[in-house]
Amino acid sequence: MPANPRFRRVVRIGPVQVATYYDGRGREMHTAACTAPRCGFSADYDSRAAAELSARTHRCVAR
Repeated sequence: MPANPRFRRVVRIGPVQVATYYDGRGREMHTAACTAPRCGFSADYDSRAAAELSARTHRCVAR
């Protein structure tokens, strides 16, 4: 059973949260996830800058 990642350096940019964690292979990864209802956007990146850029440019699709 995979372990739950422990998120560090969590920041919020608009509705998107950006955080850093170690994946199952010990590599440092960065994730951006939208917290808006029914949005569903989330992505993993190798660099913190890429995750923050995607958070800044993310636009939720109105459904």
